[in-house]
Amino acid sequence: MTNVVELKVGLHCEECIKMILKAIKKIQDIETYDVDTRLNKVTVTGNVTNAQVVKALHKIGKQATNWEQGSTTSY
Repeated sequence: MTNVVELKVGLHCEECIKMILKAIKKIQDIETYDVDTRLNKVTVTGNVTNAQVVKALHKIGKQATNWEQGSTTSY
């Protein structure tokens, strides 16, 4: 089952973006991913959940909020 996970994440510098991409690539069953630095938006598609992506970002010290709702999701 393919899901689309859209999160708002602070993308402050090139190093942050590299860390985020590295963390996302480690998630199993992803099909595509995109980091939009203009919108501070991370989009991941595949057999993944919001919780999986948020947890991966949290491990590297990044906070993420659901894109639609703007509410903070912590795990």
